[in-house]
Amino acid sequence: MEQKIKVCIVGGAGYTAGELLRILIHHPMVEITSIYSTSNAGNPISKVHDDLIGETDLVFSNEIDANADVIFLCLGHGKSAEFLENNSFNSNTKIIDLSNDFRVQPLHTFDNREFVYGLPEVNREQIKSAQNIANPGCFATAIQLALLPLAEKELIQNDIHVNAITGSTGAGQSLSPSTHFSWRNNNVSFYKEFSHQHEAEIIQTLNSKQGFYFLPTRGDFTRGILAGVYVKTNLQESELKEIYQAFYKNHPFTHISDEPIALKQVVNTNKCLLHIQKQKDVVLITSIIDNLTKGASGQAVQNMNLMFGFEETLGLNLKPNAF
Repeated sequence: MEQKIKVCIVGGAGYTAGELLRILIHHPMVEITSIYSTSNAGNPISKVHDDLIGETDLVFSNEIDANADVIFLCLGHGKSAEFLENNSFNSNTKIIDLSNDFRVQPLHTFDNREFVYGLPEVNREQIKSAQNIANPGCFATAIQLALLPLAEKELIQNDIHVNAITGSTGAGQSLSPSTHFSWRNNNVSFYKEFSHQHEAEIIQTLNSKQGFYFLPTRGDFTRGILAGVYVKTNLQESELKEIYQAFYKNHPFTHISDEPIALKQVVNTNKCLLHIQKQKDVVLITSIIDNLTKGASGQAVQNMNLMFGFEETLGLNLKPNAF
């Protein structure tokens, strides 16, 4: 059997780190050597991620494994660059960053480290040889996967419109008025209208010159993203489905559904499901993902698998929440 790779997780107390731990403690090719959290050092991880009671005896540490084979940065936006400025690692250590610090040009390069944008459905071959990965944003993942087949064939000739709703975990673990249960429950609202931070990486990947109009919505549920993406087209629905099926035929986590889709089909999985329908002269692509797995930690593990030559789906055959 191949030797396991050594993994260090930085920022171990947050939602994305919790999802990473749930996946990686059962990954057959991973040994977790350090879970860095200054606020929880010495505590068992189950004190914070209490669903992991009985799963592992790992504890948080105030020390980083600078010689780990791969380090996952699960820090807040703007914090990863600061962390890398203040810490050094073995030159062979690979970095997978889950913040937005290195996703958009010209910030793909930091201190002689070049970060590859980690959307496997676009950059699989580059990811395989990459030393550093900028993991995509959750909204960005759902929306890009809805549009990539059209963008590849330069079929986006009109403005793009997106209306998407996300669960409360997308805002991170820190409390704010709009994540508090009494505000979020039985409530829904737009936010960052036409100015969401994920727009830049979407536009960069699509390389589209058309207008992009994105209405993000806060949902009154914990996890998942449902995005409705629509654009004018002269193509027939059958032609569109053929284009999408061909584009994703070799990508194990993105699937086209002939039937209408709903969020529970992907919650707790690394899947993206797409549904295509033509109404008048507009195609509506519905895209659903779990914001914490395919939109964050699951995709990060998918990238890790590619970087180390493992089967792309290794450790990611997760069970959906059907009910």
